[in-house]
Amino acid sequence: MRKFLIDTDTASDDAVALIMAQRWADVYVEAVTIVSGNVSVEQGAKNALYTLEVCKASIPVYIGCAKPMLRESSYAHWFHGDDGMGNKYYTEAKSKPQATHAVDVIIDTIKTYPGEITLVTLGPLTNIATALLRAPEIALLVQRCVIMGGAANSVGNVTPAAEYNIWVDPEAAKIVFHSGMPCEMVGWELSRHDAALTPSEIEQVINFGTETAHLAMECNIKALDAGITIQSAFGLMLPDPVAMAVALEPDIVIRQGKYFVDVEITSQLTRGATVVDELGVMRKTPNINVIWSIDVARWKEILYHCLRSQ
Repeated sequence: MRKFLIDTDTASDDAVALIMAQRWADVYVEAVTIVSGNVSVEQGAKNALYTLEVCKASIPVYIGCAKPMLRESSYAHWFHGDDGMGNKYYTEAKSKPQATHAVDVIIDTIKTYPGEITLVTLGPLTNIATALLRAPEIALLVQRCVIMGGAANSVGNVTPAAEYNIWVDPEAAKIVFHSGMPCEMVGWELSRHDAALTPSEIEQVINFGTETAHLAMECNIKALDAGITIQSAFGLMLPDPVAMAVALEPDIVIRQGKYFVDVEITSQLTRGATVVDELGVMRKTPNINVIWSIDVARWKEILYHCLRSQ
């Protein structure tokens, strides 16, 4: 079994990614850690616990950093709803978050299983950066770090230059990107265009008739509307599930490569931009494996497989 550690600001697309990890046959999720991002850490924990309860999973959930390292919180209620789950206000799960702080769990889990952990980050990188500042040695103990974040020389989704997760806490992203951890950047642009679910594909998923399929589409209704209205989407974009698909099945990646990538932290105009030196003009050592394109048909097959499962 592959060991996953998932760090998330659980809102609607994060919930789908959690379902996917839980439903994948050879993956065991050691823990889910919660970071501030789409919603507060308290709400993110509620959403994660509810999603895992629907999956009938008993994965421990740990609350982490309640705000970015140097900046104020900037929740994405405008996109995911006030509760992060499309304003569905689901009932609270029976289980509660564990008492240990998420940063301690991240450090301890990676040290307990050196070279075995696939770290999947679905939100701002505050928890991961804080763990790295406290225990920098964990950077080289992670097998893979799959980051849903950034835009690889592409348009942003919260500003013209930046993707939301990186924009929320760019200082944290800069720390992680330069830590030496084997990071894979799955930019939000990979969930756009043909990768988005069309209305007929959404209907197809609902017709699977499983509780997880229903939850996945229902909690993303507001995100679907926001994506179409604000971002000119063709359908339902699912950035976190796309990143999870890359983590689960690396062979869906069509084009990738290691490049020097930096994060803008000083400019107001381009705060959080992930600048990929695609042509190597800066002559700096590559630090990030950038995912440029994926097999869209295979990505959707993976999603469907997970949401069909009871």
